[in-house]
Amino acid sequence: MKFSFQRERIFYARFVRFSGGGFLLGLTLWLLFGALPVEAAKPPKTNITPLPPDSAASEETNLAAATAVVSAPKISSNSPSTNSAAEQPSTAATNSFELAPQQTALVRLGIDVLRDDNFAAARRKKIGLLTNRSGVDSRRRSTIEILQRAPGVQLVALFAPEHGIDGDILAGDSVPETVHRGSGLKVYSLYGKTRKPTKAMLKEINAMVYDLQDIGCRSYTFISTLGLAMEACAQAGVEFIVLDRPNPLGGEHIEGPLWNPRFRSFIGQWNIPYIYGMTCGELARMINGERWISNPCKLRVIPMEGWKRSMVWRDTGLAWIPPSPKIPNADSPLYYASTGMLGEVGGVSIGMTFNRPFECVTAPWLKADRLSAQMNGYGLRGVEFVPFTISAGRYLHQGFRIHFTDPARASMSAINFYALDAVREVSGRNLFLEARKADKNFTMFDKANGTDATRSDLLADRPASGIVNSWAAGEEKFRDLRRKYLLYPE
Repeated sequence: MKFSFQRERIFYARFVRFSGGGFLLGLTLWLLFGALPVEAAKPPKTNITPLPPDSAASEETNLAAATAVVSAPKISSNSPSTNSAAEQPSTAATNSFELAPQQTALVRLGIDVLRDDNFAAARRKKIGLLTNRSGVDSRRRSTIEILQRAPGVQLVALFAPEHGIDGDILAGDSVPETVHRGSGLKVYSLYGKTRKPTKAMLKEINAMVYDLQDIGCRSYTFISTLGLAMEACAQAGVEFIVLDRPNPLGGEHIEGPLWNPRFRSFIGQWNIPYIYGMTCGELARMINGERWISNPCKLRVIPMEGWKRSMVWRDTGLAWIPPSPKIPNADSPLYYASTGMLGEVGGVSIGMTFNRPFECVTAPWLKADRLSAQMNGYGLRGVEFVPFTISAGRYLHQGFRIHFTDPARASMSAINFYALDAVREVSGRNLFLEARKADKNFTMFDKANGTDATRSDLLADRPASGIVNSWAAGEEKFRDLRRKYLLYPE
């Protein structure tokens, strides 16, 4: 995924102590945080203060999320990461897997291909597995269980990225070392004291298998973990095996600002656009081939069968298993790419308080019809903006909900900046300048963008069309560069 939420947690802890818990706490929280869709109604009259950013500032997390704080009385904020998340993960966000209803998978994943090849690439090897709950085969069976039962394969250790082996730890929270419940194997954390496997972690294995579901966006931290693990394995003489998986945004779409090495961070580790249109196996080949790590590793990619570059997740027939709390369904990666950077500016909610992470843009002072009409007027390809009204505690939020009509070709990164323009057009409020006047720290915004050029453009009052058009040369350069690393034809 893939920012800190200390402010929200402090508020929550103090509130619990004050209320004394129990029934009163539950009732009060329900009144404060309830988010039920309602018919449009007149918002209450109150002095509205600028909404703070939908994320916080910690390099350890990915893009994130929404707050909806207004004056007297206040609505408490909810924030995700990229891997982002609210104060407490909702049941919907953490436990509801979107299972493909009676649908046959059209794609055979890397783990399927490995199994059908009688585990040839892993036989007679001591295996470490870098995975979480998203590592499953096309029939939703855990890769941990499959490899532990595989003949001739010795699975000796597990490695967990951000969000932990079960994918339920909040964004930015340290992942502890533990023992996996189902397998009894030790789980080494790659999101705690270290982000990169140590020699001690690797001493008992001679091959590392990677099976994690990425979301196709540079700021989601799994691809940072991928490359750093490759580098550690190269240094230790350990083979690295990637079980390939679909890019849920598809393999054709490339969009967004290129990366400047001055802004290298865990949410921006590689020289790729914000939306890069490659599978994890293809990206691993690029990381190795372009020598973005100190020593290339002995890399083997087990490709998928049946996947086409034109496929987004909904086209694959595969069930979606959430890789992190705020990526709960198959379209969540599309939304994440569309509003995550807007959440770093702040001033509006992007759906975290409503259990609709990244799906909408709302505020108590916006008008749903006007904002959605303004967004639709920009003519962004593959996407429509639907008027959206929802209650948040005692306040009514209005704005738009994103509906993708052609997700494989839709504008996504662009939505972040057109939304800033639209809010300004319909309300007269410049959210970027309001954030600057409030002394917002834009460090995470720059790291998410991989550059400070976007912030400079906003400061110079450059419209969204100019910002988006400035990406074109870098996008085409990257399209040419990636071609030799592709495993699936364009």
